[in-house]
Amino acid sequence: MSEALQTAIASQRLLLQTRLSAALSRLQRPCREAWGDRAALEQALSEAMEMLPYCKYLYLLDHQARQITANVARGGLLPEHFDRDRTSRPYMAEALSGTDFSLSSAYLSRNNRRPSLTAVQRLTRSDSELLGYLGADFDLRDLPLTRELCRQSDQWLQLKGDPAIRGALFYQQRVDSLMDSRIDAILDLVIELMSSHGVFHGKLHFSSSRATLWLLDDPYHFRVLDYEDLSDPAICLAYPQRAYPDDAAIPSARIRAIFNQFRELRFMDENIYLRSGSLNIMNGLVALNFSCDGSHYMRWDEFLDKRMDFWLGSAAPTCSESEKPKPAD
Repeated sequence: MSEALQTAIASQRLLLQTRLSAALSRLQRPCREAWGDRAALEQALSEAMEMLPYCKYLYLLDHQARQITANVARGGLLPEHFDRDRTSRPYMAEALSGTDFSLSSAYLSRNNRRPSLTAVQRLTRSDSELLGYLGADFDLRDLPLTRELCRQSDQWLQLKGDPAIRGALFYQQRVDSLMDSRIDAILDLVIELMSSHGVFHGKLHFSSSRATLWLLDDPYHFRVLDYEDLSDPAICLAYPQRAYPDDAAIPSARIRAIFNQFRELRFMDENIYLRSGSLNIMNGLVALNFSCDGSHYMRWDEFLDKRMDFWLGSAAPTCSESEKPKPAD
């Protein structure tokens, strides 16, 4: 997981831990006072649900983590969970080891298969003797998160693909596609669409001779153009003319250099070559997928700084597990 995602998740967990710890701590007293009376405990939990509008289930366990109440839900009691042994559940580990309040890692709920969290509060008598545990289950959809959008890191990312493809890399060679035969004219048209017709994200599939485009005017729907579409300059008539976005991360004058680099990578070698390349002018990222099925995601300026010998040399680790076949004796 990327550092940016880890930071975002840690921030949300800290916020939740503070809120939920305070809420469950307030329930200790009514639970202690009703301890041993199942009906009274379930009534106390039902009343507590009003103070926890984002809670899915509340329940109580004895000191051995066996359930002594029904699951209390917003719609009533679920008695089938009474006497359930929860000692082996991962969210009980910290509480059983002595932690006063614990918040589990996110997990998929057993019944609804939804991302969930469980908070556990240890319950003790006034003399610190352990009574049991208060459990609270939460659906991530309902929790009071800040919902700040996590931004994609622009750090260079390399991913290895299918091992079967990597292993057979040097047993296959590039075959000219229809797009290869008219690559210069097709690149000119795609550059025009991105510079003057509102295309902010374009992906060229060189091997299958097609392109996938996303437009500023309709960002939720992509367009697929085949070889015939990409070979006809009249395609520009199908997309309204739009000024190049002021907030684009890539200067319009540099788009051509990026696509020219795609062309060089496509023809750089008969075994290691570009299968597809994409450019997003709004976040400034270039995505590449090579014949070894390795993928790279990097900033556009970093991409332009790389020379061909970089991609063919040992600095291309996504293809490094492939070995050239040895000549026959």
